[in-house]
Amino acid sequence: MVTRARTSDQQAWNALVERYAPLVWSICARYQLNAADAGQSVWLRLVEHLDTLRDPAALPGWLATTTRHECARVARAAHSPHAAMLVLDDQDLPDDHAVTAEQELLTFERKAALRAAFRHLPPRGQQLLTLLLHDPPMPYAQISATLGIPVGSIGPLRSRYLQLLRNDPAIAALTNAEAAPTAD
Repeated sequence: MVTRARTSDQQAWNALVERYAPLVWSICARYQLNAADAGQSVWLRLVEHLDTLRDPAALPGWLATTTRHECARVARAAHSPHAAMLVLDDQDLPDDHAVTAEQELLTFERKAALRAAFRHLPPRGQQLLTLLLHDPPMPYAQISATLGIPVGSIGPLRSRYLQLLRNDPAIAALTNAEAAPTAD
């Protein structure tokens, strides 16, 4: 997507914004800022620096860092007594905050991978899993009637579709990366 966005592909740009906007919003929320305050500047900076981004896989980290810097700038510009409390440079964040940012990024990447894998399922699989995740839980008899499948087929179909999700390249890449030993 990054490569296509560099060539002014509007669909690729829209996909980037759709995929990473929740990350930007979550960081703005941590600074107690409206995403419009800092978020627009982040996207503008991305347009300005998209060509200099060497590794497209580094985009989520770049966005997270840029958003933190922009949030700090917006908070400083507010000149309110609370702004001094909100202004934190990423270098000043205690380790537990740094871990939280990393955890948020990992959670965001997991959710994005799951959404991508879910879209690759056949429509019937998407419907079944959606009904199984319904809150409050939907009885199997109702799922059976809704989808027109026997009650006894729901469990095996669920297992089959969950296996397809596990085998999807987006999910497999994440699980392989998490299982790989890290060098400390």
